[in-house]
Amino acid sequence: MALDPKMPVLVVDDYSTMVRIIRNLLRQLGFEDIDDAADGSAALEKMIVKRYGLVISDWNMEPMTGYDLLRRVRANPQIETTPFIMVTAESKTENVIAAKKAGVNNYIVKPFNAQTLKAKIEAVFADKPEFTPAVEQTNAATFVGSRLQRSPV
Repeated sequence: MALDPKMPVLVVDDYSTMVRIIRNLLRQLGFEDIDDAADGSAALEKMIVKRYGLVISDWNMEPMTGYDLLRRVRANPQIETTPFIMVTAESKTENVIAAKKAGVNNYIVKPFNAQTLKAKIEAVFADKPEFTPAVEQTNAATFVGSRLQRSPV
């Protein structure tokens, strides 16, 4: 798969501020065709109507979570190959492993910046996949460790 900044991207998050942040980061990276959905159900409806080159979805949403959306996407022959990046504040190893088993292409732990998003997107579209649960567990552990160090005692 080749990375094409003209491809349509769907951002799925129930927190409008996060949608705006991801949308702005994507624009900084050259993406222009960006849609959004407030939860997995709305995203699934949009994905049936429009073919997206990439989905960036939050994990924690109601009524349909990003994880449930991912499972539904992978079970639907029309959209099963859509590249999918999961975004979450959760750095639990079991979540990373569950997402990978469900077919996620990459995983980002909040907070993140444009460089991190770019690297994750490029990894999805690279010839060899860079995502492995072990790498993400290390990233999550590093993130949690840095958060613990900054926490007041």
